[in-house]
Amino acid sequence: MVTNSMFFMMCSRRTTLGLRLRCASVAGVLVVASVGVLGQDAPSEPGPARAVSIVPRVSVTETFTDNVRLVSTGRQSDQVTELSPGVRISRDAGRLKGVFDYALSWVEYAQNASLSRSQSALNTFGTLEAVDNWLYLDFSGAIAQQSISAFGTLSNDNVSRNGNKTEVSTYRVSPYLRGRLGDVANYEARYGRVVTHGDAASVSGVATSDAIVNFNGDSAFRNLGWSVDANRQSIDYSAGRPTEADRFDLGLSYSVTPQLGVFANAGREFSNYTSVEKQTYATNSYGFNWTPSETSKLSALQGTRSFGESHNWSFEHRTPRTVWRFTDSKDVSATPNQTGIASLGTTYDLFYSQFASLIPNPISRAQFVNAFLQANRINPNAPVTTSFLTSSVSLLRRQDLSFALLGVRDTVTLIATQSESSRLDTVSTSFDDFTTASVVRQHGLSVNYSHRLTPEYSLGILVSQQITSGGGNLQDATLKFFNISLTGKVRKNATASLGVRRAVYSGSAPYDENAVVVNFVVQF
Repeated sequence: MVTNSMFFMMCSRRTTLGLRLRCASVAGVLVVASVGVLGQDAPSEPGPARAVSIVPRVSVTETFTDNVRLVSTGRQSDQVTELSPGVRISRDAGRLKGVFDYALSWVEYAQNASLSRSQSALNTFGTLEAVDNWLYLDFSGAIAQQSISAFGTLSNDNVSRNGNKTEVSTYRVSPYLRGRLGDVANYEARYGRVVTHGDAASVSGVATSDAIVNFNGDSAFRNLGWSVDANRQSIDYSAGRPTEADRFDLGLSYSVTPQLGVFANAGREFSNYTSVEKQTYATNSYGFNWTPSETSKLSALQGTRSFGESHNWSFEHRTPRTVWRFTDSKDVSATPNQTGIASLGTTYDLFYSQFASLIPNPISRAQFVNAFLQANRINPNAPVTTSFLTSSVSLLRRQDLSFALLGVRDTVTLIATQSESSRLDTVSTSFDDFTTASVVRQHGLSVNYSHRLTPEYSLGILVSQQITSGGGNLQDATLKFFNISLTGKVRKNATASLGVRRAVYSGSAPYDENAVVVNFVVQF
């Protein structure tokens, strides 16, 4: 645990480029460390399944924009060169299973050299089985560009100079025990630590700790089960105050049929979300899980907590050519990537979420999604919707509808979102969007169409719109985005694309931008 503590202390501070690289490399070491030893744990496995996949790459992107600073007056054209070496490492066998994908970009501006900078992109996650069927360690990490304010200038690219964007890194480790107490019950004891840090001085970092103990088992009555849960959570913002919540729940579940199960829980919560000292509240929840077939799933949870009503409803359905998903939730929001009024982020995130039921294994799913996007020439980093950062605990109601049509030559994805968020921690004096707006509402719609012209070339069209509203006219904004691109293989391991985009933003600082983007990627 000493190593993890040192890691989070480093990554939670304002970092230099070198330190960011070291932080990101820790997750990569977790994926590839002790490969030789781990490979001996399962000698009966076939050779290819035990192999570690390492795919280095280099990407070069040229962007010709007519408004590099995203302003309405004093527009400046520029040619932006982005050089991005990266590597993807994956392992799906033995005790250690994980994915590490990292790229470091150098962004150079031909007409505005002072704007040149570097930026990182990281997506890593995995599980280490330290002791057979008992002790595990989950880990994950992400580095991405995010909007600071929902009411600031919004953009769907990472090379235009936008003062409302910053690089945000989030790292998580979660050791846990899982086993069975004789013939009485199953148990799980888990600890989780999440640290989020933004490069901008105005952004609050946040560290979240969760300790959870769960027991569940069968009763003497047929199809009746029971559970006991204890949970302690602490959330500490660098620019705000810390909050704590302790929960204790007793639950019963009943299997009406093999496909339908119902449950109910009751307990107590001790929290200081809305007070200086902890207050005691009665809690309850009830719901059901229904799986009428292997391709459909419906679940619902309705409850009452210290802040009032909470719920989590979801519906998933897939056919040989389509994937449907709808979610509706209302709960506490703590960190940008946990909820943070964050969206699905990119096209990769959308497909990764949509294929969750089809491919439960996260490592296999990541490999499948990357292969699918590459085969259909779909940009995995195409933004779906934007997000914004907070510095206090908030209450979030969010609804998401996503759809994917997977044709022989055509692929269509659609996502519609709407969210309503407000500050839950009314005691906090921290400054963020909730300081000037009691409620932040966001509505987003994104449609992505890909058509395979030949086995090697595809045409892609992305259209999106996001509407943000607050308490005043200056807090109403709309971002419209259009992108069309031609992508194809130019060599065995090389892919090139040519795209044209247009963005129109109406808000406190309106702008419009047109750009031509040329990209070349080589995998080794």
